[in-house]
Amino acid sequence: MSTITELMIGESLPVIHLNPVSRIDLIKYAGASGDFNPIHTIDEEAKKAGLPGIIAHGMWTMGNLGKLFTSYYEAGYIEDYSIRFKGMVLLNDEISLKATLEDKNDNQLHFAVSAVNQNGNEVIKGKVVYHLFTV
Repeated sequence: MSTITELMIGESLPVIHLNPVSRIDLIKYAGASGDFNPIHTIDEEAKKAGLPGIIAHGMWTMGNLGKLFTSYYEAGYIEDYSIRFKGMVLLNDEISLKATLEDKNDNQLHFAVSAVNQNGNEVIKGKVVYHLFTV
């Protein structure tokens, strides 16, 4: 497969492996998003909330899933995006992003997407509809 337009049903986009989640990633995201809940940046606050440690913002993980499609911006755009949060992303987790083509309808490509941690646990599962530009 050389482009997203040549992808066949059942085939996947190249998996993207993120760098291990760092505290600075989450601090930067807190500043960009305005979500300063201390469970995302302060160990003691996360533990007081009953968590094993700080956790990534769910929207940080969801936003990273978009990276699967950024190299295909000349072919189209994400038209619809829906996900379910299935697990927590912890500090130092290694997340892999995956997308598999499930269906093609006219100019729409329907993908199953997921983010999986280093233990093979899905932390996000969802769907993306990618709309191809017409020529």
